[in-house]
Amino acid sequence: MSKSFYHFLMKYRHPEPPDKISSFANDAFKDHSFPKTSKDYHEISSYLELNTNYLESMTIFDEAWDEYLMAES
Repeated sequence: MSKSFYHFLMKYRHPEPPDKISSFANDAFKDHSFPKTSKDYHEISSYLELNTNYLESMTIFDEAWDEYLMAES
């Protein structure tokens, strides 16, 4: 994997989020503590579970992570 998950996620940012991944991207952008350089699923997942309240479901992260893996392979 060449780029971090955060860097990948930022391509989904939109001023008017049409879906849950775009909303996640917008919220992650505003989250100054997000692990921006991480490429590790468990590190990011743990961070989101313990430190944020902007994801209504971790399924959204899992879907974005799957997209990340496909893009990086």
